[in-house]
Amino acid sequence: MSEQEARQQILSEVRAYCDRFHTQKEYEHGDRIPYASRVYDHDEMVNLIDSSLDFWLTSGRYTDEFERKLSEYLGVRFCSLVGSGSSANLLAFMALTSPLLGERRINRGDQVITVAAGFPTTVTPMIQYGAVPVFVDVTIPQYNIDITSLEEAMSGRTKAVMIAHTLGNPFDLRAVKAFCDKNNLWLIEDNCDALGSEYDMGDGSYRKTGTIGDIGTSSFYPPHHMTMGEGGAVYTDNPLLNKIVRSMRDWGRDCVCSPGHDNMCGHRFDGTFGELPKGYDHKYVYSHFGYNLKATDMQAAVGCAQLEKLPSFVDKRRHNFKYLLMLLNDTADQLILPQAAEYSNPSWFGFAMTCRENGRRSKLVPYLEQHGIQTRMLFAGNLLRHPCFGEFRDDKSGYRVVGSLVNTDKIMQDTFWIGVYPGMTDAMLREMSRRIHEGLKL
Repeated sequence: MSEQEARQQILSEVRAYCDRFHTQKEYEHGDRIPYASRVYDHDEMVNLIDSSLDFWLTSGRYTDEFERKLSEYLGVRFCSLVGSGSSANLLAFMALTSPLLGERRINRGDQVITVAAGFPTTVTPMIQYGAVPVFVDVTIPQYNIDITSLEEAMSGRTKAVMIAHTLGNPFDLRAVKAFCDKNNLWLIEDNCDALGSEYDMGDGSYRKTGTIGDIGTSSFYPPHHMTMGEGGAVYTDNPLLNKIVRSMRDWGRDCVCSPGHDNMCGHRFDGTFGELPKGYDHKYVYSHFGYNLKATDMQAAVGCAQLEKLPSFVDKRRHNFKYLLMLLNDTADQLILPQAAEYSNPSWFGFAMTCRENGRRSKLVPYLEQHGIQTRMLFAGNLLRHPCFGEFRDDKSGYRVVGSLVNTDKIMQDTFWIGVYPGMTDAMLREMSRRIHEGLKL
């Protein structure tokens, strides 16, 4: 038996194993309903084992395929696979600190407009680098940045806007992009919860979120729109930003050779860089203070199979959201129900609700959890209220707040969300609706 024949036999057995032991159990009344879960079949498992048989333990052929196909799906020129969505946000932000950007470079003490009602790793890179996050309020029920605060948030040291599309609902890209263009600001779209969401910028055609700003980021953690376990991506149409992203992802190297490849440029030993000796090995020349944020090829192998399913996942998320909204429409006197942003076609990550009555969430959410409905808060609620901000409260030179963040605090007190992931059935959605209706009578 040849190596190729042996491989095909193994993969055939893996396919049969997955079909027998990993087929998703059909929902039965009384089963716990998670807010998210992996949706996969033998395609992912076969790819995973196929990659493992190569025993190429870093980035390789599946990584190249994934980066190419995600770029095609999004309609962007460049995509870099990384180890997580948080790594993607770190890399996207740090790319804007590169000396190669000249006067547009973000320096320590420069300001970046963002929101406190979100996930912390959108903001963490700014804090750790020494930039100053400028927090503005959000709107309810879109749960995205309040664009009326942008002008007040602007200062002589503002360099960028970095915000997320909350739970798949795009922020007002027309207004934010126009503001950034007018003020020569970078725009980073944290697209980790919105892969597949679309937005009409005014020309009548929808574009994928994450591709309208200068840099977009995605997460492939299991609850997200597609998964490879741990994983993320940074994407851009800007060749210079792509060069910086690749350098910082790969230890800060000046060299563009991929792992296992040497001297792709043909000038490995004849260059002059900084104060290094002439001819110093280009693979060990560092143009940035970088990291190792790569993913493995086994992760990419799973991602390649998931990408084929992504359009159907997005369609199912939209169906689930629409059906749940219909089922809960009669609760609008007690719950503020979610609303899609104007000009958008969201790829929903979750279904957010805000209790109109203060204190109602503290009764409703435990009731849902006790009856098998998994819930989540809207991430940090108000990040500034968390223990990690304690060291800044007495010395606010490390951040700015514009306005009172009244909606951000309302979200912290009264908002929660439930899932619409593609593995959900209409029966599961009806059960969630039934339990919410019951809980509201408490």
